[in-house]
Amino acid sequence: MNKDLDKLRLHDYKPLREIVFESLREAIIDGKLKPGERLMEVQLAEKLGVSRTPVREAIRKLELEGLVIMIPRKGAYVADVSIKDILEVLEIRASLEGLAAQLASERITEDELESLRIKAKEFDECIKNKDIKCIIQKDVEFHDIIFKATRNEKLISIAESLREQVQRFRIIYMTEYNGSTKLSEEHSKIIEAISKRKPKEAKYYAEIHIENAENYIIKMTKSKMNKRTSGVE
Repeated sequence: MNKDLDKLRLHDYKPLREIVFESLREAIIDGKLKPGERLMEVQLAEKLGVSRTPVREAIRKLELEGLVIMIPRKGAYVADVSIKDILEVLEIRASLEGLAAQLASERITEDELESLRIKAKEFDECIKNKDIKCIIQKDVEFHDIIFKATRNEKLISIAESLREQVQRFRIIYMTEYNGSTKLSEEHSKIIEAISKRKPKEAKYYAEIHIENAENYIIKMTKSKMNKRTSGVE
């Protein structure tokens, strides 16, 4: 059972089952509970400092969201991320990021451009320090600046609706990808195109940035599936 889970901070204004659900949901999205990991009610209850009942209720609710699967006579497991899931979410994200970069190149302010450059430098520092949590956070902040610069509330809202699904893939990608310096180069190309007010180039580099992540995750997922099938793992 994962050791990263902490005892819950209880609040009077929220039902316990809701607090447990949100905690486990966040742990799955953030990768603390990994795809394929078994969810043991007793261990989870002890780890979170609660009884088994809210844990059981939370697991059932997570199953309805597709984050957990129930296997007869075996129990509950964190749902694997399928190649189909990856393709569907990242295809949408590539289009959204491309459009965002295109619009940002036309509408971004000088202050926002400076923030984008600073965020890219912070991202690079996180890579040098091999701080995965920091890398993920700065990547989120980098892309958020671009979306904010579009001044398009509908586009921002659509992107936010995909945030949690994208975050699962981002964590998988950043945690296992060994070519982080390439990500820095891709960020630089996006910044350069936006700063030079070249919408087509900005769109192109933003889409390539996501497509590269998509291709790597698919390759990695297929490799893991093959290992499981062959009994290597």
